[in-house]
Amino acid sequence: MRFLNQKPETRNYKPETNYEEGRKNMATFKCFEDIEAWQKGRELTNEIYALSNIGKFNRDIGLREQLRKACVSITSNIAEGFERGGTKEFIQFLSISKGSSGEVKSQLYVALDQGYLNQDSFNRLFVKVTEVGKLAAGLMNYLRRSEIKGNKYK
Repeated sequence: MRFLNQKPETRNYKPETNYEEGRKNMATFKCFEDIEAWQKGRELTNEIYALSNIGKFNRDIGLREQLRKACVSITSNIAEGFERGGTKEFIQFLSISKGSSGEVKSQLYVALDQGYLNQDSFNRLFVKVTEVGKLAAGLMNYLRRSEIKGNKYK
């Protein structure tokens, strides 16, 4: 069993995309599916669905459904914020998405503690959800500093 003060090493982890270096490409999102945080969140969601469909995890309906909903919330909020067309609203929905990534992390600890996930699966998922949260945070920071107003203000 993992002790509460132990967690996968993510402090020095840097996502593959650096939004600061890719500033020129940021304004070219044509649809939410172009956003890397959404793409990585979708991959995470698919993996969570597959793992939570097995054995004891599948029978713990409360945790299984809460974890799935939190994963779906990550991608759904990115999509909804983008589709609203305003930068401030998009930032707000990215913040909600980032919060959902924290919820997923907490629920992964519960799944590990209950024996539903082995340590390797936990570590892999924890790193993935951390990356999604960092990508969302990077996009939020970029948008806060940019001159982009969003499509609804054109």
